[in-house]
Amino acid sequence: MRGVGVWLAPFNFLLSIVFPATLILYALTEHRAPSLSLVLVGLCGCITALWAGMYFWRMDTSAPRDEPIRFNRARRKVYVYRFRHNGLKPFSRSAWGARPEVYDWDNLHAEACSIYGAMGSGGSTQTVTLAVLEPGTHKVVDRFHFAHDIQQGEMYWAMAQLFMQQGPQALPSFPRPPRDWNNEKIRFNLARRLAPKVHWPEAIDLESRSAPSLHG
Repeated sequence: MRGVGVWLAPFNFLLSIVFPATLILYALTEHRAPSLSLVLVGLCGCITALWAGMYFWRMDTSAPRDEPIRFNRARRKVYVYRFRHNGLKPFSRSAWGARPEVYDWDNLHAEACSIYGAMGSGGSTQTVTLAVLEPGTHKVVDRFHFAHDIQQGEMYWAMAQLFMQQGPQALPSFPRPPRDWNNEKIRFNLARRLAPKVHWPEAIDLESRSAPSLHG
């Protein structure tokens, strides 16, 4: 669905102008101010259309091209490049953006779940998320997306467990190199063209690709 919002946004921005323009046109043609109820309806319509336009635009263009997850066996840490957004604050800078998170591998637990919505699969789709547990308990303190369906999630989770338990030599060999979304050739999807590339903070980038120091 990504790429639809950038075309819905201009429509909503235009709609946000239509409401006040209609009130002005009414006042000019009728030679009297519109009623309070009409003004309130126009104001609500303008704000709603403006909010929807900004939300659609930012959902399509603010999300990074990918949300990679790095598994560091030496540190027993998992680094997640997470995109966070707040639909109630579509104009906020601080409420939107990619914020890498670091979790302990021993506190992660895979979960299969169903998400309901307006989808072509009959209203629900199955996904796999990783739950972050409070150390020593089964209390979930956070969750993040891991895979788009159960079969894919089971495969990815099994590979992650193999790597963290036995190392890279336990993984199967792949005929093709991993996909690099940052260097992907994007032709027709305007949203992906405008989307920011994945950029790990320097300190986390170095930590996630290295082993702990013997002296630290």
